Amino acid sequence: MEYINLGKTGLKVSRICLGMMTYGTPKWRDWVLDEEASRPFIQKALEHGVNFFDTADAYSAGVSEEVTGRALKEFAKREEVVVATKVFYAWNDKPNQGGLSRKHIMDAIDASLRRLSMDYVDLYQIHRFDNSTPMEETLEVLHDVVKAGKARYIGASSMYAWQFAKMLSLAERHGWTKFVSMQNHYNLVYREEEREMNPLCRAEGVGLIPWSPLARGFLAGNRTRDKRGDTARSKSDQFAHDMYYQESDFKIVDRVAEVAKRHGVSPAQIATAWILRQPGVTSPIIGASKMYQLDEAVAALSLKLSDDDCQYLEELYEPHRVLGH
Repeated sequence: MEYINLGKTGLKVSRICLGMMTYGTPKWRDWVLDEEASRPFIQKALEHGVNFFDTADAYSAGVSEEVTGRALKEFAKREEVVVATKVFYAWNDKPNQGGLSRKHIMDAIDASLRRLSMDYVDLYQIHRFDNSTPMEETLEVLHDVVKAGKARYIGASSMYAWQFAKMLSLAERHGWTKFVSMQNHYNLVYREEEREMNPLCRAEGVGLIPWSPLARGFLAGNRTRDKRGDTARSKSDQFAHDMYYQESDFKIVDRVAEVAKRHGVSPAQIATAWILRQPGVTSPIIGASKMYQLDEAVAALSLKLSDDDCQYLEELYEPHRVLGH
């Protein structure tokens, strides 16, 4: 395993982050693994040297955090792992149950820590931008969370670059804790983040930890133009159906398969190797519901793509509308 500093911090994370959305309860999404089925993946990731685990309070309505906390307590030492969780999404339609207000964040961090059975998280992230709460309110309470010792660092996820730039500026102006990471939507068939967000993060020393580096499995090459796929997730993941599946996306997947054949690896390894090569990317968030997927993700670290490979993979890209905010 390779390790890298998260942005310009001194925090060292594995080059692969295990995304915990896949682990929790199938009552939330039918493709989610229950706790018994999840535990071998967490143990195997640790054996591979993965020290970075990303969950959220919304995943499996909190069960993902519970599964994550129990497994890491059994399989690892707390000081040897980097645990990230997120706040924003509401579980019900009652007031103050979501968003980024002072009230909700204060309630949410304590609830996450209880579910994780931890005294602190290493990285506390805002899951989305909250248009209904002043930026100053959100930034100040996140600073308070860090100063209270409940989080070591703070991060953000998908939003417009101007919003993130303004939040970074406000934090600096007020002397509040600044974001050290951006978890954005970025992969071979969705590269809109290369226009503004990725350059902004590189300039500010913010580490990129992209979500959906395989486009929710689309880049693994198991979807076809005339049907959505054979896996449980491909059949039920309407979010992916809404984001991908235009003709240029399929043409890129075809090229991923060609390059994979030349290298003697899987398409998923090519897509992972590509994103690991992109400037500013610290640690893509990998989901795995089958053990070989985790093994392939780790193996992709040693796969070196040439400039010609990357040009061949990239040249058919067509712009997309903004997706994932």
